[in-house]
Amino acid sequence: MKLKYPVITVLLLAIFAIAFKPARNGDKQPDLSDAFAGKFYIGTALNADQITGKDSASVKIIKENFNAIVAENCMKSGPMQPEEGVFDFSLADKFVEFGVENNMYIIGHALVWHAQAPRWFFKDSLGNDVTREVLISRMRNHIHTVVGRYKGRVKGWDVVNEVIDDRDGSYRKTKFYQIIGEDYIRLAFEFAHEADPQCELYYNDYSLTNPVKRKGAVAMVRKLKEKGVKIDAVGEQGHIGIDTPTLEELELTINDFAALGVNVMITEMDVSVLPMDWSIGADISARMEYKKQSDLYIDGLPDSVYHVFENRYLDLFELFLKHNDVITRVTLWGVTDAHSWKNGFPIPGRTDYPLLFDRNYQAKPVVEKIIAEALKK
Repeated sequence: MKLKYPVITVLLLAIFAIAFKPARNGDKQPDLSDAFAGKFYIGTALNADQITGKDSASVKIIKENFNAIVAENCMKSGPMQPEEGVFDFSLADKFVEFGVENNMYIIGHALVWHAQAPRWFFKDSLGNDVTREVLISRMRNHIHTVVGRYKGRVKGWDVVNEVIDDRDGSYRKTKFYQIIGEDYIRLAFEFAHEADPQCELYYNDYSLTNPVKRKGAVAMVRKLKEKGVKIDAVGEQGHIGIDTPTLEELELTINDFAALGVNVMITEMDVSVLPMDWSIGADISARMEYKKQSDLYIDGLPDSVYHVFENRYLDLFELFLKHNDVITRVTLWGVTDAHSWKNGFPIPGRTDYPLLFDRNYQAKPVVEKIIAEALKK
């Protein structure tokens, strides 16, 4: 009889210890990649400091939460081939090594993009535009060299980036278009397929929720497929505002491309809480005045604004989960708010809060809610 209460006490302590023991390595809480397993890849863009490991705090977040990566800049043609025939693979090699070592789905970005192509690409030794044949040859050599180098490791490439004009849905009158004609798009996809027949090939663009622009992009993808060109997915750059585009516009965009028989990816995703006024143009004084008026949250994001931001992210991921039969990847454009390009675009020096991890490398409360909702599906 004397042992009665000690025995009960020991049992209660044992139950308490089991119920409240700290998580072991094998019992970790679900992260973003766990939550979306079997639905779609969840990814992020890596900058140079993250690729080299200098930013170790970001690397920890990346390894714990994401299963797909894309290089923010180092695989674009300008940094990759600054001089004809002179390739700089140093950072790109480290990016791919990081992905392989951590079992990531590796995306290459981007093979053909007018905005960060090297100037020499379009000029001869006298500074004149090269011929159509020369530019095609340079494009083929660049694509074969880069895609071939990472064959079997890079799983998908943004082959062509941002070729549709925002205003009327026509082809942008870039140097590629002016010298080669619209055929350069088909050729780029064909060269990439030649270099790595197993690799997925994508078209990537922003503002595809704009009906005029989307119509042009849909017509382009349809034409490519009718010609037998391998194109696996369209990437809708998710540079999203707090209230634009609408969920209805996003869903229509997803459905329109899915109807073509291609998958859809949400790429370059961030949700800006700051206003954007594109009418200010390049006038420096106007830009600085607009910065003063629109840099609203220098000292931190008010709870009321964060609440709207959080609901926006939850609504977006609910939509993506609804269409996970055609959406294969959702990629954030950066790891923390401190790294986001939105702090400097379109107005340099503003303080934005567009990503899922804050400037202190902490997950925002919305992350736990996104994970909880995804695990229910």
